[in-house]
Amino acid sequence: MPKAPAKRPRKKKAEPKSLGLMPSDCVGTAPAELGALARKVEAAGGAVIASYRDPLGGAWLSLAALPIDQVAPTPFQRDLSEAHAKRLGESIAKLGIYLDPVIAVPADKGFWTPNGRHRLEAMTRAGAKTIVALVIPDVRLQYKILALNVEKAHNLREKSLEVVRMFKGMPASDKESDHAFEFEEAPFITLGLCYERNGRFGGGAYSSILKRVDGFIDEPISKTLKIREGRAAKIEKLDAVVAERVKELQAKGMKSPYLKAFVLARCNSLRFMKEMPPFDAALDDLLKRAGAFSADKVNVADIAATAGAPSEGGE
Repeated sequence: MPKAPAKRPRKKKAEPKSLGLMPSDCVGTAPAELGALARKVEAAGGAVIASYRDPLGGAWLSLAALPIDQVAPTPFQRDLSEAHAKRLGESIAKLGIYLDPVIAVPADKGFWTPNGRHRLEAMTRAGAKTIVALVIPDVRLQYKILALNVEKAHNLREKSLEVVRMFKGMPASDKESDHAFEFEEAPFITLGLCYERNGRFGGGAYSSILKRVDGFIDEPISKTLKIREGRAAKIEKLDAVVAERVKELQAKGMKSPYLKAFVLARCNSLRFMKEMPPFDAALDDLLKRAGAFSADKVNVADIAATAGAPSEGGE
């Protein structure tokens, strides 16, 4: 039986100047893997500008100028924000100089950028021939690098879609639980499947519930994908029942942006439990309670008393 997520212990602050390399240690003879990377860059029509060791972890990296048409965003990233790409492009055009390299990893053809989609799009629209990239030899890091992507804050829909695309791109034999760092939270996978089927799905209403009962599964992704699809189907079924209850309240003249949250709060017994039930048991109970919910037992004062109702997660 899954337990509520434990609070993360606070990390102790590192002592000043206690970690990483000295400046002189960041240069030296690059290992063989960077030679192979340089050949990959040159074969794509690019040029290595410099190679160095990361000052914190010591990994070898290359700074390279790449033909812009040889760089593409990873397929599991969030969708492009047209407004953000336009603003960024206008800023680069006004400045007249490009100062923020994207991150890139080798792909079958050219390079993928897991962090820099909007910068790449802005430079492409500006008519640039070349983009400067920090090229990382280890392609596995493309999944972990997404955690550093603060170019534009995610909302719940964007984050969930990004995670489920990454989830589907992982080797089928890998255990889902082995990629907890990359996925960050298990509910992102389940909600991502819901958003794939319905881009207007209101996942924010179910986020707090899923955080209690939807944990990572210690099974190969080939098996957990079917489990996740089943979980997503139950969330969608619950959403349809809740929507009917909301319509019944509206028919009684109750108009509030928090009706959905109100119905879920009335049906959610998880709030009073210390030990969380398994996912299916929890959702079956919610479905049963939502089905038995009676609008005739609700009055306007009950709705008005709903304070601090959850939002739709920035959607």
